[in-house]
Amino acid sequence: MTPDPALGLGAPGQALPDGARGPGKLARPLAARDLYDLASIALLGVLGVLVLMTFRSYGITNDEWVQQRYGELIIDYYRSGLIDRALFSFDNLYLYGGLFDVAATLLHQVSSLDLFELRHLLSAACGVAGIGAAIATARLVAGPRAGLLAGVALAVCGFWYGAMFHHTKDVPLGAATAGALYFLIRGTRDCPKPQLRHLIGFGVLTGCALGIKVLGLLLVCYLPVAIVLSGPLPPVAGWQDSAAFAGRSLLAFLPALLIAYAIMLITWPWSALAPLNPIRGLVSFGDFHYAIRTMLAGQVYEMATVPRWYIPTYLLIKTPIVVLGGAAVALFWIAWPRLLGDLDARRRREIAIVALAAVFPVACEITAHGPAFSGMRHFMFVLPPLSVLAGIGLDGLLRATTRASAMLGAAALAVIVAALSWNAATLIRLHPYQYLFYNPLAGGLQGASRRYVMDYWFTAMPEAVARLETYIARTDPPDARGRIYTVAVCGPRDSFLHLKPPNLRWAQVWETADFFIAPTHMNCDQDIQAKVAATVSRLGVPIAYVKDQRAKTRPGDAP
Repeated sequence: MTPDPALGLGAPGQALPDGARGPGKLARPLAARDLYDLASIALLGVLGVLVLMTFRSYGITNDEWVQQRYGELIIDYYRSGLIDRALFSFDNLYLYGGLFDVAATLLHQVSSLDLFELRHLLSAACGVAGIGAAIATARLVAGPRAGLLAGVALAVCGFWYGAMFHHTKDVPLGAATAGALYFLIRGTRDCPKPQLRHLIGFGVLTGCALGIKVLGLLLVCYLPVAIVLSGPLPPVAGWQDSAAFAGRSLLAFLPALLIAYAIMLITWPWSALAPLNPIRGLVSFGDFHYAIRTMLAGQVYEMATVPRWYIPTYLLIKTPIVVLGGAAVALFWIAWPRLLGDLDARRRREIAIVALAAVFPVACEITAHGPAFSGMRHFMFVLPPLSVLAGIGLDGLLRATTRASAMLGAAALAVIVAALSWNAATLIRLHPYQYLFYNPLAGGLQGASRRYVMDYWFTAMPEAVARLETYIARTDPPDARGRIYTVAVCGPRDSFLHLKPPNLRWAQVWETADFFIAPTHMNCDQDIQAKVAATVSRLGVPIAYVKDQRAKTRPGDAP
């Protein structure tokens, strides 16, 4: 293969392959590939610091309460010697793996952190690990600069960065899937004799994915495709040789599948009750028909009746345009290898594997027309491979424009940096509601408000309660100090009670409560008409309202 400076493969003045470095390697000039690698490490370091500084800022979701209880029931199941079977009748949670929830429960026993703060910290760590996996995969396929671009692309995806603090099923699943994808590509490079460490990595992370959600089975589906793509194909080789290669490679991956299976059985007890339970669990997700409403382009749908374009639409409007553009370039590059310069067969096949992980789940949803709600929450695991494609595509675009003209290459780099920086600045302004990010295709947050899903977890509740307490302190007369008020909430009761507001009590009946707190999601704030006491907003867009009903409930006391 011709040396490629962008990949650091034998280019003058750049790093030699690891095995070719001599004793004087520390004295050589710092190569471009080293700078990109250092920048990637710095990115992960900065993200780690941001997580430690801000993980307490994110609200509790209504899913976390039942997930946490499920983790406790799994531990009770094992402590009782498999006798306490309460977990199998706990709603439909038995259809999910409990790896994350069990880990959070066990860690809480040795941690002084609040349970849900610990969950958010652990989930955010998984999110940063997912970004690291995206960096590693793009670097493996297309070099250090592609790795850096992929990492930044995923980090500025608001739906990944914001959700990684409290989407404690979807983000760990995405991170485990991204890591398994990396080891899948590494392992298939050496087929039919993959290295043991790559088999172990693929097996452990596939098992972790299955231990969170049955969608980890997709990785098992990707395995034979990756093996076939990595081997000799007709007409270069005969069908018999290709089949023999695939058979030996699949057999070599058997230990990885056994590791994954063992982890799944331990962390997902229901899967161990019958051999076909994982398949039954996968089918069950397609049959979910709860009375959950969602919104698309201003139209309200039941989760079972959403149109086929529901998930693709949310993917298009919640992913930064620069990421979509870079991924599109990579996909076109697969189809036309000479689009950005020669694309050798190995890299083309590996990009195709990444593309499979990004596109196949969405294609299945469109074809099967399964239920969906909460935007693209249940398809968050496609964001890491999509970002890997973006890193590869943007890197290829930079190399192609630089070959054409140094000035053109500099201009392309400036546009990419500006686009990524704009997204990062938007996330800063949205904090801690980065998962509400919408790109210009939806008109940003302003255009998405009341037309698409907003704060469906009502993570704005802590800020809303704080603003209510400030409002009461400012408007109550001196003789009313310390008075107890009732508050109705269009959201999870437990999340409100967890805040322990000293002078506020939860009320079940909305109409007779002194105050009403609601998100603008699904127009819940419009169910009660009363004076607006406080507004939680970002980018000039209301996310939640606090309403004062004391003119009706306490006519003599209302300010």
